[in-house]
Amino acid sequence: MQRPNVLSKPLPGGRTAAGMVVALSVLASGCGDGRTPLTLYSPHGRELLQLLEDAYEAEHPEIDVRWLDMGSQEVYDRIRFEAANPQADIWFGGPDTIFARGAEDGLLEPYRPTWADAVAPANRGPQDLFFGLYLACPILVYNSAAVPEDEAPSDWDDLLDPRWQGKVLIRDPLASGTMRTVFGMVLARSIAETGREEAGFDWLRHLDAQTKEYTLNPALLFEKLTRQEGLVSIWELTDILLLEERNSPLRYRFATSGTPVIDDAIGLVKGAPHPEEARSFIEWAGSLPALVLVAENAFRLPARSDLPVEELPPWARKVLGELVPAAVDSRLLADNGRRWMETWDREVRGKGLAEN
Repeated sequence: MQRPNVLSKPLPGGRTAAGMVVALSVLASGCGDGRTPLTLYSPHGRELLQLLEDAYEAEHPEIDVRWLDMGSQEVYDRIRFEAANPQADIWFGGPDTIFARGAEDGLLEPYRPTWADAVAPANRGPQDLFFGLYLACPILVYNSAAVPEDEAPSDWDDLLDPRWQGKVLIRDPLASGTMRTVFGMVLARSIAETGREEAGFDWLRHLDAQTKEYTLNPALLFEKLTRQEGLVSIWELTDILLLEERNSPLRYRFATSGTPVIDDAIGLVKGAPHPEEARSFIEWAGSLPALVLVAENAFRLPARSDLPVEELPPWARKVLGELVPAAVDSRLLADNGRRWMETWDREVRGKGLAEN
């Protein structure tokens, strides 16, 4: 059962100091029923967070799982803001590129769960600071009530087709790890092909010219796509599968040139108020039963390589059969992501180049 002391909404974008104090005072208030609070900062959304809260508390009745649901970049910003007085116990979810920045900033504490060796070395952070838990897949999204499948974009470049001018909706990339990864892929591809970033920023300017709006959050993105205020977009597979299950008209296609698969990580916050309880949760979250639970009920692909394919639900086996991973230099994205987004915000947003 969801309790009033669970914070399940992010503070508005432009958070004020007063808003931060209110949120932090609620998190720090403790449990009136004698249980130990365990606080997660996460971009994973209400469905997954509530699923794991209920499952973990059923096994650990002495723990009160609490969570703040916000964008990946907002999680990083908040943990960094609170570094002198940490309020979160666990950083739960977001691209490994953002976790890498957090590791460099000293925001994470080493912890090596027993399942660590089942995660590929490329999906782990340095010094056991974070580990990939799920694999997230950016995909092309379209409203099937207005766009037949065979006419929907099938690759990233298709979004620049003049037919989609003014019909593209994009989640604001400044707060979104998913969109930062896709934009980073475009820029990394430009560097690989030309040795420079300019072609990548030109591509993003053309996309900007196609874009009707950058939405503040995923809920608004889905709402506007459903109402056909826009017809096509880019987002992450999990949310679209959840919506499809609820009879939404939103559907997806994998980009034929490749998908920048995101290592969706988990880590222990440095100076966490409840470090032992946090370690226990991280150990549990990466266990095979917890991963199967999440795959079956929340459409997450596990990052562990030792999970038998036959134990995965049909949707996951289908996705693994269709997915073509794109080669992306995650170190390049981690090192340049912040600068790229600052440049995009300053020189690309609202300054798009229309196709001739």
